[in-house]
Amino acid sequence: MTATPETLETAPVGRHPQRWLILGVICLAQLVVLLDNTVLSVAIPSLNRELGASATDVQWMINAYSLVQSGLLLAAGNAADRYGRKKLLITGLALFGLGSLAAGLAQTSAQLIAARAGMGVGGALLMTTILAVVVQVFDDSERVKAIALWSTVSSLGFAAGPLVGGVMLDHFWWGAIFLINIPVAVIGLVAVAVLVPESKNPRGERPDLLGAVLSTIGMTAVVYAIISGPEHGWTSTQVLVSAAVGAVVLTAFARWELSIPYPMLDMHFFRNRRFIGAVAGSILVAFGMGGSLFLLTQHLQFVLGYGPLDAGLRTAPLALTIVALNMTGVGPRLLTRLGTPVTIAVGMALVSTGLAAIALLGAESYGGMFTGLVVMGAGIALSMPAMANAIMSAIPREKAGVGAGVNGTLAEFGNGLGVAVLGAVLNSRFAALVSGAAGAASLPAALAAADGAGERARISDAFASGLATSQLVGAVAVLAGGLLAAALLWRAEAAESAEAAGSTDPDRRAA
Repeated sequence: MTATPETLETAPVGRHPQRWLILGVICLAQLVVLLDNTVLSVAIPSLNRELGASATDVQWMINAYSLVQSGLLLAAGNAADRYGRKKLLITGLALFGLGSLAAGLAQTSAQLIAARAGMGVGGALLMTTILAVVVQVFDDSERVKAIALWSTVSSLGFAAGPLVGGVMLDHFWWGAIFLINIPVAVIGLVAVAVLVPESKNPRGERPDLLGAVLSTIGMTAVVYAIISGPEHGWTSTQVLVSAAVGAVVLTAFARWELSIPYPMLDMHFFRNRRFIGAVAGSILVAFGMGGSLFLLTQHLQFVLGYGPLDAGLRTAPLALTIVALNMTGVGPRLLTRLGTPVTIAVGMALVSTGLAAIALLGAESYGGMFTGLVVMGAGIALSMPAMANAIMSAIPREKAGVGAGVNGTLAEFGNGLGVAVLGAVLNSRFAALVSGAAGAASLPAALAAADGAGERARISDAFASGLATSQLVGAVAVLAGGLLAAALLWRAEAAESAEAAGSTDPDRRAA
């Protein structure tokens, strides 16, 4: 039967003749989005000086983008499936470029936070459509390799943010780290319009706007409570009310999704053990990456004394290791040979080991950090493609946008939560160690108020101790997530094998 527009998504999807060129184009768009997840981390000292940003302001500059994007990813995925992935990809690039312009011209911390939130809207449209397009133009035999390359760009964008930010800050003012997005967005717009094919499922579900609002409010409230804890006290009314609001709203979100015919997130996906295992791993590896990179760039600048460019260059081994392993096909080959559960367990164990090495060996010099970054990079190169492929494999192809939204939501929420939680651990530990010192709420304030070289050394040591504690917390969380994800995925595969064996057993069929 000839495929009509209504049956297009349910018909077999073959290899698109320009699939590798299309992959390159959409990865360019993704690179810009992901750079902005981490590019701000190296600009923290500049923002402290030039905008008078407090530690909480900086965390909100980072988290505003992640939280808005996280809240909208699922709705954007639904809209892409129904109205067209190419249309939303173009719209996302345009919105992201406009948001970058507003961020680059911001004059206050509040303006920059608002602009970053606006960029999150464009980023949500991009993140969902990019992975959905990959699933559409590659068949099953090439999907693992394509997702590995997509994941390489994701990791490169994530890890290269400090390097790009350092280069820009070495030559220009802090706003340039956003304005550089504009020409890339324009190039992406032209390339997507010319090369990327349109794909959609006209029978797909309607966008769930209330679900998007509830998820955004709930996650924002929870992370706000985590960020505010060290400053206002964990038992303060402000923190407890925010945490309670977050818990209530996220519960309402889950109940709403279960009660409507066209949910933004089909909660029944969580009955799939493969899906749950990949979900657990994705959140925890993003938690560790986001939080540790947020801490690492501060360590390089505030403790070891590197400038923005030198700090950015010294994070490069993480990105280079990821690129080297995935571009040479090591990651996809190991995934095929070892299987998904073992690959994820090994990968996340390496990420955890790398974080611990940075905490324990990098306190005094860069040598220990270098080792930790390389080990982390190897772990990310193995685990991220495996988890993304596990999530997309557990969701029907016609819901590729929703699947991409789930994957992106997990990554963004994990990243934002990592910055918030590990940042909160750092701030609490630092405040406890310098108790009684003036300006104990932040390192720059404490150093500025210090009386003499001895007091400044004590404050720097306290900050380094807080960083090490935070990174060790991240290492434990990532290791636990890796073991949990691997166990769930192994059980899922065992159950699927048992079901397949039962369906071919003549005695069972007769019974």
